[in-house]
Amino acid sequence: MKIKASTIYCFGNNIDTDQIYPGRYLELTDHAEIGRHAMEGADPDFPRRFKKGGIIVAGSNFGCGSSREHAVITLKNIGVAAVLAKSFARIFYRNCINLALPAVMIPELDSFGLREGQLIDLDLAEGTLATGDKIFRFVPLPHDILELIEKGGVFALYKTPEAG
Repeated sequence: MKIKASTIYCFGNNIDTDQIYPGRYLELTDHAEIGRHAMEGADPDFPRRFKKGGIIVAGSNFGCGSSREHAVITLKNIGVAAVLAKSFARIFYRNCINLALPAVMIPELDSFGLREGQLIDLDLAEGTLATGDKIFRFVPLPHDILELIEKGGVFALYKTPEAG
């Protein structure tokens, strides 16, 4: 699975689910409206400056806090192509996979020298991140997780004829 020429948006450590999707919006049901509040708690300007297909790059413990799926749903609805972080909160990471949002843990991410607004190419199956002049390696996503993401997540998987 490849993600080409995506703009990156950088965040620090301990970005919690309330920063990703503030609780005051939990009653919203319109997917477009939900997406308009992505990362608002961490950066109020993020929804306005984000370009669909962008990649979030974060520090350690991304997605900590409450376990609600809304945090992943808002990122998908605004058009985030993937999230790269030094580490993830376990439930948030699992929600990403279940809802078909690629989440890649790269403990050595700081050594890549990525900058806000930089364009990158990502190959999740091969485990490569290219910045144009450099290629960095990371542990690729396992085949079964890639397959689940490519099929649209657990809900889409259970709607397929082979699921019975």
